[in-house]
Formats: sequence, C-alpha cells, structure tokens
Amino acid sequence: MNTHEPRMSNLFLQLGLDAGDEVIRAFIRDHQLPADVSLAEAPYWSAAQRQLLSEQLYADAAWAIVVDRLNESLHEDAAARR
Repeated sequence: MNTHEPRMSNLFLQLGLDAGDEVIRAFIRDHQLPADVSLAEAPYWSAAQRQLLSEQLYADAAWAIVVDRLNESLHEDAAARR
C-alpha cells in the first residue's frame, strides 16, 4: 500500500474502486455481510483486493484502523440483528 493518508476514500482507491463519499456509502449499504463472513472472505473482492485487505487488517499500522472501520461498516446490519 502506498503512503497516502489512511482514509476510507484512499482505501477505496487502493482497492481500485470509486472513492466518492456517496459511492462509498452506497457500497457499504449494498454489500453488507453476514456476521459469519469475514471482510476478506466477502465474495465480491478480487484475489488482489482480498490480499490487500487481509494484509492491512492484520498489520500494526494506521491502515489497519481504516480496514477495520470498513469491516465494521460492512457488518452493521448483522450487528444490529444481534
């Protein structure tokens, strides 16, 4: 991952996705995950995206915080049902 400031929009750019605020909100709304599916196991990621997310989630770096925030956002519906 490059040295851009760790923000959700920059993470989306690193994933090769559109990074506008509305696009990010729509992605999160439309790609909610069940509680038993981890972020990196989501069926909509490519192998390269999956690897990037896995590496950054487990890294002890600022990007891990942003990836964790994405993980939490994609599990909001599942958490609300608990």
